[in-house]
Amino acid sequence: MSSPAPISASLALAPQAPTDRTQLRQAAKQFEAIFVRQMLSSARAARLGGDNPLFGGQAMDTFNGMQDERFAQIAADTGAFGLAKSIETQLAAQLNLAKGR
Repeated sequence: MSSPAPISASLALAPQAPTDRTQLRQAAKQFEAIFVRQMLSSARAARLGGDNPLFGGQAMDTFNGMQDERFAQIAADTGAFGLAKSIETQLAAQLNLAKGR
């Protein structure tokens, strides 16, 4: 008969709470997504591409808003603009957070 595994071994497989640095990284990515979305929204409001009477209207505005939101999230997740990384680095220095902490 084998003895049961120690409790500490089973706890090692349990998910761990996110660290302060991980939470900071996520917040910085969310901020970058919001910033990029606002930037795209402002560009669309300026109508840089001109008005398109054939494909205009509320439905197209809704689609463009959803498209901008998705693009902003992808840009933040991939670090395309680098804002999240800069924000994370600056805030981590201010809060004295180590890289892994």
